[in-house]
Amino acid sequence: MASKSVPQSLVPFADAPINQSLTAADKIDLLRQMVRIRRFEQVSLKHYHLGSIGGFLHLYIGQESVAVGSISLLGENDHIITAYRDHGHALSVGMNMNECMAELFGKATGCSKGKGGSMHYFAPDKNYWGGHGIVAGQTPLGAGLAFAIKYKGLKGCCLCYLGDGAVNQGAFHEALNLASLWSLPVVYIIENNGYSMGTSQARSSAFPKEGLAARAEGYNMDWDVIDGVSLYEIRAGVQKAVERAHEQCRPTLLEIDTYRHKGHSVADANAEKYRTKEEIQEYMNKHDPIEFWKSTLIDEGVLSEDDYKAIHKEAGAEADAAAEFAIKSPFPDESEIFDDVYWEVDNNTEAGRSGRHFFHG
Repeated sequence: MASKSVPQSLVPFADAPINQSLTAADKIDLLRQMVRIRRFEQVSLKHYHLGSIGGFLHLYIGQESVAVGSISLLGENDHIITAYRDHGHALSVGMNMNECMAELFGKATGCSKGKGGSMHYFAPDKNYWGGHGIVAGQTPLGAGLAFAIKYKGLKGCCLCYLGDGAVNQGAFHEALNLASLWSLPVVYIIENNGYSMGTSQARSSAFPKEGLAARAEGYNMDWDVIDGVSLYEIRAGVQKAVERAHEQCRPTLLEIDTYRHKGHSVADANAEKYRTKEEIQEYMNKHDPIEFWKSTLIDEGVLSEDDYKAIHKEAGAEADAAAEFAIKSPFPDESEIFDDVYWEVDNNTEAGRSGRHFFHG
């Protein structure tokens, strides 16, 4: 049975087999991952304000549990693709802070050689396929990754993350249709922070009382709504979808309710206008996933306040060191500006030499 100190509302999720299998060290590591993401984001925000980072910066502060909880369930044949709020997913799959921070600084040592910036992290060696700046542009790609898994006869799936603002894009609905029609092992995860870019969900989307995920009914697809504050609930809910993909080769649409503490991006000057300061403070004080998980582990007796302080300090030092690495790293050479655009050109194939990348004749 779960610890008596675990809130009663979480007992069914704490008792889920996938959570019962967690050791004390596993639980602390999940906390460490979330804290690392937050400290990375806080340090990157500081350097953005100092002028060291240009372009967009979409922070994941407040949503850390979604990436950490869901990605912790995956195996060697599972893949991940996401939108432009991608730092948390990148760190969750094992990308290091140096390559991630250097990318923000536009340096050659970045994960995309300084050419992608905040929205375009990639790590194919870790089955992580970005980081995409076009709203919902990653959703058909997620279906494509799942198609490849099925075509190769592998037991795996693709977790495809999107924001609540992407659910009204045509590409998303086309992807859902094909995913269900072709029985693809893809799990679409709506990270619903309630406001899209800066418009409340109630003003931007038509949906039944059950939530956005209920739209899956129109595509004969399983769906669920999950509270994103607890890692126990996230892991228990997402695991069902992963098993459905692995065992039945069927897609799922999940909606995980979460909340971003900061604006849509650092350039969002109206973050406290379309949301009240009181609402933001309420979520920060009472629904912070890191504080919730920390308190859960303290109640279970696997963590102390001193342990948490050490984890927080260590993560902050790692993030600061990553910023120093980025500052000292070189910018990409101008001669490389046309590299990494087309694989055919970089590898000097016939298509690359002739310029016929897509057409023949």
